[in-house]
Amino acid sequence: MKDPKITIQKTELLSDNWYLLNKVTFDYQEENKPTETHIREVYDRGNGAAILLYNPAEKTVILTRQFRLPSYLNKNQTGMMIEVCAGLLDQDHPEQCIIRETEEETGYRISKVQKVMETYMSPGAVTEILYLFIGEYNASMKVHEGGGLDAEQEHIEVMELPFEKAFGMIATGEIKDAKTVMLLQYAKINDLV
Repeated sequence: MKDPKITIQKTELLSDNWYLLNKVTFDYQEENKPTETHIREVYDRGNGAAILLYNPAEKTVILTRQFRLPSYLNKNQTGMMIEVCAGLLDQDHPEQCIIRETEEETGYRISKVQKVMETYMSPGAVTEILYLFIGEYNASMKVHEGGGLDAEQEHIEVMELPFEKAFGMIATGEIKDAKTVMLLQYAKINDLV
């Protein structure tokens, strides 16, 4: 199948309360087929970055735990999620963003990261590209307790876990966050820890 021809007919702003929610009307045409008109709602919250901090000598990883309202509204009884450190780019380059977010959220000051992939996490409705990184850490890099920024109403618990325990938390369902699962699996496949 060849790529379809897409023509955007109209974009209507439905909400800009937190991020942008648009209603997009577009034409979709496959080769030798009639044009179809589609209407979709699209949420644009910007792009983001996430990182798995790992310590190969200690065989540990740094994860975060925080309340996530959408998960609470969809059967997560406490709303708490265990995740890798992540944040929105806010006009920064992905590497700059994740280095900043790492210090804000975890308290570790790192200077070197390695990008491992880019991914669309929910391409049916969200425009976001998430840049996924790994980075080594050790105790000497800890500059404060972390926990996020009060101005952003972040309430983040920093967790240092043995890698095998964290990886096992995927199977038990304690870790359900896709970016975290992907980065832990990347670490396992590549024998990082």
